[in-house]
Amino acid sequence: MFDRITTARAPKAPAILAVYSDDRSLAKPDRNAARDAAVAAASFRAELGETAAASDGTVLLGLGKKADFNAKAARTAGARLVRGLERMKVAKVRVAFGDMFAARDARELGQSLGEGLALANWRVDMFDGKSTQRTPRAGTLAVDAGAGAFADGFARGLEVGASVNEARRIAATPPNICTPNWFAGEAKKLARAAGLSFKLISFNDAKKLGMGGIVAVGQGSDEKSLIAILEYKPKRVSAKARGKTLALVGKTLTYDTGGYSLKVNNGMKGMKYDKCGGAAVFGAMHAIAHAKLPLHVVALFPAAENMVSSNAYRPDDIITMYNGTTVEVTNTDAEGRLVLADAISYGCEKYQPTTMVELSTLTGGVVTALGSWSAGYFCDDAKLRDAIESAAERTGEKVWRLPLWKEHKDHMKSQHADIINSNPSRLAHPIQGAAFLDFFVDKSVPFAHIDIAGVANSESASDLCVAGPTGYGVRLLVDLAEGMC
Repeated sequence: MFDRITTARAPKAPAILAVYSDDRSLAKPDRNAARDAAVAAASFRAELGETAAASDGTVLLGLGKKADFNAKAARTAGARLVRGLERMKVAKVRVAFGDMFAARDARELGQSLGEGLALANWRVDMFDGKSTQRTPRAGTLAVDAGAGAFADGFARGLEVGASVNEARRIAATPPNICTPNWFAGEAKKLARAAGLSFKLISFNDAKKLGMGGIVAVGQGSDEKSLIAILEYKPKRVSAKARGKTLALVGKTLTYDTGGYSLKVNNGMKGMKYDKCGGAAVFGAMHAIAHAKLPLHVVALFPAAENMVSSNAYRPDDIITMYNGTTVEVTNTDAEGRLVLADAISYGCEKYQPTTMVELSTLTGGVVTALGSWSAGYFCDDAKLRDAIESAAERTGEKVWRLPLWKEHKDHMKSQHADIINSNPSRLAHPIQGAAFLDFFVDKSVPFAHIDIAGVANSESASDLCVAGPTGYGVRLLVDLAEGMC
């Protein structure tokens, strides 16, 4: 791992040249005896992301089969490349293959390659102590990507990757450090650094506002719940984005014991990742502000710690939410939807968004349904559905639409209040959360709920990610925002 990756002009740095596995030849201007020998070596097959060093210092990068090389493959190539450069102990390189690609593809492939480098160059080492046996980081890697569309895309890919890594940093921070107030402090720091405005709805403010969900979930902890709000108002709004406001909502449960519906069988391990929805929205705001997108965006982070104490909320409690809906608590481990509901209804009323997207690690049911390969999403607005699915296709952050019918909403009705927060029946388990949230969305606002429980963190490493938080959702949300302006 490198300390950081930067872009810098370095015309005399060793070149990175790329070859396809089914066309192992270099362009004439790039050829010399040392490079030709390295390409022809039996040990170099030019498979995707494979690296080799020529005797003149040139780095060869395999791209796999030409017909198979696309944005997804470029991310993988970038991830494997950065590991290869670390092994070679390279500090400066020059990407000399951007002109291999058609003009229409150059920016996208450059961005994907940059994302791959940035995402693979991250690990959870910020808590290493004196006894660590981890290999030290290798310093700074400076990359000269040249000029033009490919270079512009590459620089953007590094920036977006850095924002994803910010989300992963938040997600990986343990609960003894990352409390609701700590998270609010990080949001405030981001606001100062990136020119955002920051607002805090404290626990006492939430009480006064009648936010029964955010109050109930956090009342059992000494670390009281809150809603942190970031707002990005660009100096210039594009013609396409005029009159539009994108609202993002991220579930930020800094720790979830399940409350009195206590998690069992070591089910609490990894519950620091119950804030990954909020972390993703945090990373998206980081990217949106630093890119200076010409679009008004507001983000709401309902943050809480769900604990057990004599003050904690209980099954059978009935609470009144911000929008006046009454909720009978049947399961204190269905707490995320309670804090989200207040944030959603407040966001709709206060900011009157033209689009709202919410991310949360909401249900184990979506993991059963879709595994660790895709998020489940719910959206009744055809235009927003198209935008989300297009963004997912471009970024490789997969989504799969699940239904939300009247029958699902009826399934959430209560005998003693308006609705219940969880039906004891496991029927339609991943849909219950979406059905609950639907009671709190202004019906004039196109809304999408994205359940990222299966994709927010990984138990094993992949090309792009070490084991731990993936930062899923940052690139999806940024692409969605870019499409609106």
